[in-house]
Amino acid sequence: MEEGARTTTRTALLSESSSTTTLNLVLSTLVATCGSYTFGNAVGYSSPAESGIEDDLGLNTAEYSIFGSILTIGAMLGAVFSGKIADFIGRRGAMGVSEIICILGWLAILFSKDAWWLDIGRFLVGCGIGVLSYVVPVYIAEITPKNVRGTFTSFSQLMIGFGQALTFLTGSLVNWRTLALIGIIPCLVHLLGLFLVPESPRWLAKCGRIKEFEAVLQFLRGENADISQEAADIIEYTENIQWISEDGILYLFQRKYAYSILVGVGLMVFQQLGGLNGFTFYTSVIFESAGKLRDYSNYSCLIERIISIIIEKGRHNSCCMTGFSSKLGTIAAAVVQILMTVLGVLFIDKCGRRPLLLISVAGTCLGCFLTGLSFFLQDLQSGKELIPILVLIGVLVFLGSFQLGLAGIPWIIMSEIFPINIMVSAGSLVTFVSWVGAWIIAVTFNFSFGWSTAGTFFIFAGICGVGILFIAKLVPETKGRALEEIQISITHSLQ
Repeated sequence: MEEGARTTTRTALLSESSSTTTLNLVLSTLVATCGSYTFGNAVGYSSPAESGIEDDLGLNTAEYSIFGSILTIGAMLGAVFSGKIADFIGRRGAMGVSEIICILGWLAILFSKDAWWLDIGRFLVGCGIGVLSYVVPVYIAEITPKNVRGTFTSFSQLMIGFGQALTFLTGSLVNWRTLALIGIIPCLVHLLGLFLVPESPRWLAKCGRIKEFEAVLQFLRGENADISQEAADIIEYTENIQWISEDGILYLFQRKYAYSILVGVGLMVFQQLGGLNGFTFYTSVIFESAGKLRDYSNYSCLIERIISIIIEKGRHNSCCMTGFSSKLGTIAAAVVQILMTVLGVLFIDKCGRRPLLLISVAGTCLGCFLTGLSFFLQDLQSGKELIPILVLIGVLVFLGSFQLGLAGIPWIIMSEIFPINIMVSAGSLVTFVSWVGAWIIAVTFNFSFGWSTAGTFFIFAGICGVGILFIAKLVPETKGRALEEIQISITHSLQ
């Protein structure tokens, strides 16, 4: 009987209502991505606020380093409980709770008089964005039809970038307390906006609230859309999967879930260990050597420093920097990132996830190799005229390639591949792995950089090379497929 249900579910290829994009769908997505803006705003805060906090509160470099890095610790904790929260009170409720936590954190920072309250506030903000990093892409994936799911989910990464960039820009104009106060605004906008959007229809179906599920699905697809087939497919899949109540960490290690767990965790590992934090912490090491340690947990807010310092270092070592300036490098990096992010959004549902991921990882591999080669030539005291240009090209290639796919697509695939009965534990695990990966690189990079500057980036290039093979051999294409269809095919691929 169970096998018959499986067969029926497999053969009913889940053709969602081919409705056009509706205003309600766009509004719901925009409200959800306010959480992504909150995410970007949070990680972009520490860099522009540093000098003001150190001057006003008398923090030393070690204390400020703790303030910056404790965000990651909070995000790891938030990631652990993100799935449970989203499953217990719903996707919309989880986003609301996250924003309340973030608001409390920003208030603690705003009114802090010493390092203790700063750290508490930063930790709370980290907990909030740890939950948001999971629930926002999941919510968007669950409300959108298959033909535009990738595009709409990609807006999450776009908003993270905007949040980082605008926070860095605003931070150069206002003091750190005002910047913390401004940080509350997107939280409030998101919190209020949640009253205007519906709960995830798939979560409602899982909870057995069928009438609400159908009403929400109709609301999202349009008043005149025929949702009968899509609703029937979702309900059938949910009812079949409910027979297997296996949501727990231990259940994830069953053979039938091995493929989806391997893909989700693997993509996060390559996202975090493939060089992103290497470029980020290259800058921090240079500042440390100058006697001023800084926290650089986000690269977008540090493009200007990365480019200008690398070019100045190149000038110092080669005494030749014709044709380039730090200002030109900064503009080039910003243009490349914006262009590649927009291209990723435009092409993800046309080209597919796998092609963009392969191009993205190949580009980051090339960027890491070029950067490593420049340091190798520097160690050999060879090609001095070429070194600054080579580093600049390496940085631009890496940042642009990363934004094209590797920055956001792993989160999109994470929201698509896990069956609803393990979504809580699997999603939390993958989000946790992402934050742990960022923390590991933060802890170990200085040691590897001290061992060999060129070797560090060559290792990153090697990791990216393995990532190309991983994506080519294991990552499934999810473009144009209903969530239920994807999850059925992956779950039964090893049976």
